[in-house]
Amino acid sequence: MRVHAVPAPTTVAPDAQLADVVFADDRVNGDMVLFRRRSAGGWRPVTARQFAADVRSLAAGFLAAGIQPGDRVALLAATSYEWTLVDYALWTVAAVPVPIYETSSAEQVRWVLEDAGPVAVVVEHETHRRLVEDVAEGLPGPLQVWQISGGGLDRLREDGLAVDDAQLRERRRSVSADDLATIVYTSGTTGRPKGCMLSHGNLLYEARIAIDSLRRIFGQDASTLLFLPLAHVFARVIQVACVERGVCLAHSADPARLTEDLATLRPSFLLAVPRVFERVYNAAQRRAQAEGKGRIFDWADRTAVAYSQALDDGRPGRRLRLAHRLADRLVYRRLRAAFGGRVGYAISGGAPLGARLSHFLRGIGITVLEGYGLTETSAAATVNLPHALKIGTVGPPLPGVQIRIADDGEILIKGPILFQGYWRNEQATRESRTGDGWLRTGDVGALDEDGFLTISGRKKEIIVTAGGKNLAPEPLEDRLRTHPLISQAVVVGDRRPYTAALITLDAEALASWKRAAGRPERAGPAELRDDPDLLARLQTAVDEANTAVSRAESIRRFRILPVDLTEQNGYLTPTLKVKRALVHKDFAADIEELYR
Repeated sequence: MRVHAVPAPTTVAPDAQLADVVFADDRVNGDMVLFRRRSAGGWRPVTARQFAADVRSLAAGFLAAGIQPGDRVALLAATSYEWTLVDYALWTVAAVPVPIYETSSAEQVRWVLEDAGPVAVVVEHETHRRLVEDVAEGLPGPLQVWQISGGGLDRLREDGLAVDDAQLRERRRSVSADDLATIVYTSGTTGRPKGCMLSHGNLLYEARIAIDSLRRIFGQDASTLLFLPLAHVFARVIQVACVERGVCLAHSADPARLTEDLATLRPSFLLAVPRVFERVYNAAQRRAQAEGKGRIFDWADRTAVAYSQALDDGRPGRRLRLAHRLADRLVYRRLRAAFGGRVGYAISGGAPLGARLSHFLRGIGITVLEGYGLTETSAAATVNLPHALKIGTVGPPLPGVQIRIADDGEILIKGPILFQGYWRNEQATRESRTGDGWLRTGDVGALDEDGFLTISGRKKEIIVTAGGKNLAPEPLEDRLRTHPLISQAVVVGDRRPYTAALITLDAEALASWKRAAGRPERAGPAELRDDPDLLARLQTAVDEANTAVSRAESIRRFRILPVDLTEQNGYLTPTLKVKRALVHKDFAADIEELYR
């Protein structure tokens, strides 16, 4: 077994809790702009002093409403200032926020309410309120519901006017680092989501070690725009890190306004899942082709990748530097402007980011630091750093974290970021750890001589063909999704004679292709799945993906599915992971067709 660990440069005090920083003397009296909050007149600055006052008044309201230490309070809302405010107000009164994705189905919401047993729910709007009230019927105990858009938080603040500071201070100081801070439910790719219990110490250690390791990102005048769901632990930890470090944070939950928000706020760094970067790349490629500049874009694409690869091998040569400078004027500046024009770094997690796309982004001036972790590890366990970067890996372990590769290739993790266990599920908690306390991740990977981790795939998702060849599907799927026409790809072939793929089409790219190819506007994927010209275009993506694997592992056939795989139709989790078992079940006939 190979083990790699980096000593921890910091610890979390036993009496520390997440809300302490809000009430520090320099925050309560500080004019530092901690947030930019969307309002009717634009983006309004919120100082540390104002945030502390907002947290204090809402926490007093929760206290007046009878919220007790350890009480769970569910939060069903979009990413917003109000979400962050509710989080810190609940931590102030020793309560436990339980986030629910705003896109969750009624069945998923009911499961979280049933399993976590909250005494109250904060919802964003009336639709959420009705959903909660409908699914809560039959659940034991009364359930208070406060609606953000209906003035529910304002009424809580009014009720809290009778609560004095001494009561709040006593409640906050009753919390220790080992106390439960939140229950975050897993994405549920293989079954019902499990509630991961994360302590104040877990989140504080993760946030502080990220700040220390990423000093170049969390520096002076740093700012970010958070648009990922705060129900996901990745976004939640960045929220905590920004509040801890005093990095200006803004929230954006409307995809239609994201480009405008980025241009207005001009953040210095971003965090995103790989699909966000893939969509930006594909959109830029489509736009260039529509404007008759497809060849220029393709040349600039190759130049960016070559330039980034040359940075790894040494210094780019003079000819490459000149080409890169010209491509910057023609293409790269516009691409950076799509992110606001000031982003130098982005943090990527949640799924693998293809090495080629990572090289492209670094080549245009945006270095993506890819990391790896689970909800069970309080987000990142490993991450590439500005001063320690290997594209194609997910970086070395964070300080204080140990990574071990088991004999069967499974990645095992130890450290202060490990969760306390699964809520009300002792059997699953026991099964998640080895006898000597290492977390079983279920992922397969390898450590290189420098301690950088590479992910091969999920242990349970490794495909073993009839010929005995082992194959991780994710690398092939990542490469396929970089093609502008492809929205999702699912590689199949377990116990089959060869590898094949199910492909779904991107709606915008398909519309552009139909116009250019003279196909009917109303024709959908089901009508076009056998179109020879479309199949030929997709074959180029398959051929390119196959260059990364051996002949025995290559995709021999593919089939277009009649529908896309989305969160709305249930084939993707809220973190955009494919529910493979459901895809295999519902599209069994299409899979059989691939082997006829």
